[in-house]
Parts: sequence; C-alpha cells; structure tokens
Amino acid sequence: MSVVAKTDAAGERGLLPEVLAFSSSLPLDRQLLREDLVGSLAHLTMLSRSRIVPRDAAQLIRAELVKLWSVDPQQLPEEEDVHMAVEAMLTQALGETGGMLHTARSRNDQIALDLKLHVREQCAAALIELSALLKMLATRALAEQETYLPSYTHRQRAQPISLAYLLTAYGAMFARDVEALQFVLQTCDALPLGVGAIAGTSLPTDRAITQQLLQFAQLTSNGLDTVGDRDFALDFAYAAARSLLHASRVATDLVDFTTAEFGLARLDGEIACGSSMMPQKRNPDLFELIRGKSGRAIGNLTGLLVTMKGLPGGYNRDLQEDRQPLLETGPLLLSVLRMLRLGLERAHFSRERGLQALASDATQATDVAEALAMKGVPFRTAYQAVGTLVRKCQKAGIPFAQATAAMAREIDPRFDDEVLQALDPRTSVGRKRNAGGTGPAAVLNQIEGLQTAAAVAAEAAARVPRLAQLFEQLQEAAL
Repeated sequence: MSVVAKTDAAGERGLLPEVLAFSSSLPLDRQLLREDLVGSLAHLTMLSRSRIVPRDAAQLIRAELVKLWSVDPQQLPEEEDVHMAVEAMLTQALGETGGMLHTARSRNDQIALDLKLHVREQCAAALIELSALLKMLATRALAEQETYLPSYTHRQRAQPISLAYLLTAYGAMFARDVEALQFVLQTCDALPLGVGAIAGTSLPTDRAITQQLLQFAQLTSNGLDTVGDRDFALDFAYAAARSLLHASRVATDLVDFTTAEFGLARLDGEIACGSSMMPQKRNPDLFELIRGKSGRAIGNLTGLLVTMKGLPGGYNRDLQEDRQPLLETGPLLLSVLRMLRLGLERAHFSRERGLQALASDATQATDVAEALAMKGVPFRTAYQAVGTLVRKCQKAGIPFAQATAAMAREIDPRFDDEVLQALDPRTSVGRKRNAGGTGPAAVLNQIEGLQTAAAVAAEAAARVPRLAQLFEQLQEAAL
C-alpha cells in the first residue's frame, strides 16, 4: 500500500521507534494545534462547497475538529507531527470518513499555512505590546520634560538633555519596530494552502474560498516556491531580533544608570533583585535578563538563515528545523516587551543627581560655542575659545558652569552676558529649537509622534484576523 507517512494516521507504522522519535516535530509543533485546526476548518469548508467532500461528511468532520479545539496539545497521539496527530484523532472518531479532510492538500502546504497563521497571531500580539510600551514612554516623557541629565557618546558625558528626550529616543526605536511588524504582516498575507505538495492538484478546488475564509489578501502564485518559502518567517525573526536588540540597548542604559558610579536612577524594590550573599545589593537583574534574552532572538534568526541557505527548490525536510526558532521567537518578544515596560515604569530618575552630573562637567561647552557663533564668531574659533575656557576652569578647580565673565573675556572679549547664559545646562537644553533636538518644542513633537505610533500599532493589531475569531466564524460557515 502506498502511504504518505508511516504513521497510524496514514495506515502504516513501519518506522523504527528511534527514527520516528528523531524525525518527529510533534514535541514542538503541538503549539500549532489551533493554527492547524483553523486551517483545516477552512479547507474542509472549501472541499464541501466545491462538492469534493459530501456535505454530510463535512459536517461530521467539522464537529470533530471543533471538539479538538479544547484538547490539551500534550494529549495528542504520538504521530510525526501535529497534522498527522489531528488526522489520527479524526480517523479514530469517524473511521475512513476522517481521511477525507486531507483531500487536495499536503503537509507541505499545510505547515506553510500554519506558520503564516502563527506569525500573523504573534505580530498582532507584539503590536499590542509595542502600543502599550509607546504609550507609556510618551506619558512618562510628558512628565519628565524638566528632568535633566547628561547624554553620552563613547559612554562619556556629551551634552545636556532632558529625560523626556531620552525616553522619546527609546520610543523612536520601538516605533520603527511597529513598521517592521507591519511589513511582516504584508509578507505573510498570501495564502499558501491549496498548492499541494509542490505542483497543485487535479481536483476541482477553489483556493479563493479558503483565501476568503482565512482573510488573506492574495494567493501564492507558484506551488513549487510556496512549499519551500520561509521568507515570512525570516522577516518575522529579523523584526523580532531587531526589536529585542532595541530592548537590550535600553536595558544596558538602565543597568548603568542605576549603578553608584552613574547614580542617575534607582529601581523599585518590586523589580530590584538582591544577592544571596551580599545583603546591601540592589541588582538590576530584570534589565540584565532582557539584555541576555535578546541574544536568543539573534540566534533564532541565524538558525533560520543557516537552515534555508543551502536548500534546493521545493519542500525539503530540513524545513522542519524552522519550528524551534520560530515558535520560540514570538513568546520571547512578547515577554521582553512586557517586562521592559514594567521595568521602565518602576525606574525613577533623580532630578537632583542629573543636575549634579551636569554641573560637575562641561557638557554645555558646545552650546556656549554655538552662542558665540551666533555673534558672528567662526565656529572653529569659538570652539577653540570655549575649549580654552574649559581647561582654565579645570585648572582653577571650578565647574564650567561657574566660569565668570572676567575669565571668559580674558580669552576672547566677545564672550558677553548673553553668550554666558548657555553655561546653565537647563538653558542649554532650552536653546535647541531644531527638529529632532532636545528643545522643549521638538520634544513635544516627538512625544506626539510616539502617541501616533502607539495608535498605529493598536490599529494594525486590530486589523489582523485572530485565530479565535476565525475559529468562531468557521464553526458557522456554510458548507
């Protein structure tokens, strides 16, 4: 007897137990049970409407598929994969009628559909988390416009900024992640089901019915390409890895800022961990774990790229190795985004310490030089004059902000009172009026941008057909 798989569902179990265990993807793709059921319900509806499967048989099969929605995935029979496990349960309940469901489809196009449904679901959930994170950053930035601290280049103090500006910088990264996930939703918006194993089917199917039921924008154009395509998975893995990279960078700032050496922020006891040996410790474990977990997403992306690198056209069993990196990536992204929001909400910056850090350094030097330039002094000349004033203050053992007019005019008589107003770090921040800068008006525009990005993310998530919604609709769909 010719069989498609040596399993109970296919009518033969001829594989060595060791080979079946080695080749089985079931331990991982149990997680795809609901995606598989939604795809099967849509496929069954198409088969019934196309008069390929009798309506009475389709009703029986649908009733059993609906029952499986409540099954614990861990209780699925030990088949090669989730597809064959579902078919085995249908056959056990309905006899050979259960085998009608697999008409005109292959596990090749079936898994492509399941993974696209999974990616859609994960993108929607991630967009919801990003929306919440962006809203929080915008709200916090509004409240922190008068909290000042140094910015850093080369991890050295650079120029004065507001904390609001730092928070909107974080938000700008996550706003780009919203765009990336929207792109992923586009790349997985073509229905793969219906192309069969590689070359289509001689049965009178209608892929447009399945497309409409599952709410895909279009059909894939070529079966050979479809069954071997994991571009959508790579796009999702990349978008997730990049978002987690952003989270890691924010986490690194918080790890540094909460040290005694920086002293710019402190963590609530609810999120600060202690030491098993040193009772005085208040450790930023949450942010260190965010930084650490981001590496797993980068590994997942790399693993998918390496799996795809040398494959010929069509389906190859190597593609089964997409499960671990892809199925781990979505939940990892969601947990990190959620924990980052929770952690940032409970990180408190000290206004006093921020001003002390600015007052003890010369971060406003560029602004003094630019104030001179506004008086008609060539910038390079102004740069050199301010550099001389900085060194003069250091030699005298006084902060740059306390430089006197007399000290400055010994270097260049064009240092007037208006120029020296830029010595105050708060004035330095307020002087910046360019778009994208740390000035108050520019920061308000950036906050509005984050609020807009949060709304865009929420709207994009709301447009994604969710599995539970599709399941409810397919239960009632006309056969």
